Amino acid sequence: MSSMIDANAQNAQHGEPQDTPGVATTERQEPQSLSGRAEANENQDFYAVIPAGGTGTRLWPLSREAKPKFLYDLLGQGRTLIQSTYDRLERVAGRGHVTVSTGWRHVAAIREQLPQLDGNDIFAEPVPRDSTAAICLAAAVLARRHGERVVVGSFAADHVIRGAASFARAVREAVATARAGYVTTIGIAASRPSTAFGYIHQGRSLAADVPEAPSARLVERFVEKPDAATAQAYLSTGEYRWNAGMFVMRADVLLGHLREYKPRMYDAISAIADAYLAGGDAVDEAMATHWSGIEKIAFDYAVAEPLSVQGGVAMIPGDFGWDDIGDFNSVAALLPSANQQNIKILGDRENVSYIDSAGDVVVPAAGRTIALLGVNDMVVVDTPDALLVAPRARSQEVKNMVAHLRQEGRDELL
Repeated sequence: MSSMIDANAQNAQHGEPQDTPGVATTERQEPQSLSGRAEANENQDFYAVIPAGGTGTRLWPLSREAKPKFLYDLLGQGRTLIQSTYDRLERVAGRGHVTVSTGWRHVAAIREQLPQLDGNDIFAEPVPRDSTAAICLAAAVLARRHGERVVVGSFAADHVIRGAASFARAVREAVATARAGYVTTIGIAASRPSTAFGYIHQGRSLAADVPEAPSARLVERFVEKPDAATAQAYLSTGEYRWNAGMFVMRADVLLGHLREYKPRMYDAISAIADAYLAGGDAVDEAMATHWSGIEKIAFDYAVAEPLSVQGGVAMIPGDFGWDDIGDFNSVAALLPSANQQNIKILGDRENVSYIDSAGDVVVPAAGRTIALLGVNDMVVVDTPDALLVAPRARSQEVKNMVAHLRQEGRDELL
């Protein structure tokens, strides 16, 4: 596979809390500056968690269950998505304050790509149980290690952020708001009426309540992915932002709400977190006993949405560039054009030849030449064992092909 897709792991870069409210171009990686280290020192109670799960089925056949999209350099920058995420968070939280939650089968690859990550800071799951379990287990373990009022932030492994300084400012305000007792999210400025993202309806300012976070707003509600007309209506009000799934909160606040909303999950998470402190074989035993029975549910549904109704969720506006690489169209939007016909190539350009073709997305990952003749607005992904050819307009439906292959029993391709 091309070195532009597979990043070389050898290049890896080496106040008092307040009371809880009365409610239940892609950035280049740079060495951490002196000011960055000073900022990290101000956030000694802040720990970042990178949930690294999912298989990225819309990016098949590049992304697979054995090697999901966050392990790839999808932008040709020399750093994979999870490496870039780690770099970004280490600048804000500091070395030793970034953890990863992932599946057992990905632990070795993550250790290879992030050799600076301590083994104790990888929380490995035997089977996926969605974001609530992943985030809450990390929070519970960190609370036992560093104190129950530690601030925990969750940031997905497959997001692309442009504007390191703006991102750091948003996280800093989110941490301050979390210290005040809110579950805090970062809302992304909606640049278009997208139907691919959920939205956050922002409410009144919280600047008077949290002086360290002058841009903090109360969240009125979270709304599901809308249709086109509804999305346009949201944008026209100026009161809605995209929900990027970034959450920052005190561990005791989060676990208290989990105990209220999902008591069975709370009990299971608590038992596993206790096992992390015991060490030895205790974690494996606790996982075998409790993990598979945990409800599989997203954090938004389990905690954020019901809590927003009670006035317990805040939002910090994220005025930085943000992209969620969900399909080949979103990958193409971040890649430079190979020619005036707007062909986008992820990989070795010498392996792509074209005549009278335009607007295509091409991934030559099998090491052979792809020849395009009169081919327009298509996705062509060539890997050693599978070839995908699909219209760009149907990029979101690639996941349906994965489901079709699963029904056919072609698990070796998944």
